Amino acid sequence: QVQLVESGGGLVQAGGSLRLGCAASGRTFSKNAMGWFRQAPGKEREFVASIGGSGSTTSSSDSVKGRFTISRDNAKNTVYLQMNSLKPEDTAVYYCAASSLYSAPFTQVGHYNYWGQGTQVTVSS
Repeated sequence: QVQLVESGGGLVQAGGSLRLGCAASGRTFSKNAMGWFRQAPGKEREFVASIGGSGSTTSSSDSVKGRFTISRDNAKNTVYLQMNSLKPEDTAVYYCAASSLYSAPFTQVGHYNYWGQGTQVTVSS
């Protein structure tokens, strides 16, 4: 059974930093795309960042570009999201995602078939 378990969420002041982690178990994703999405109350789930299987290619949304960095450690089957210069509008539940089908860092929900339970990130002003 495949599981994705997120960690690292919490409450932080605007301008602060958090690092999210997502550990996968049940199968290896070392050749597959992994990513982060987020969902704020009353809004649809939106793309944040993704990384290809090799780790050499990444994609990120315009709203987080220059502030968030995605990385992965294939030896640990883990993907990370370093979030700097956080803003109140970054407040959301952050979900880890993994694809068993694609190696490229796609940006749409439909490209990912495994999801974590989510971790809350709250940024106070």
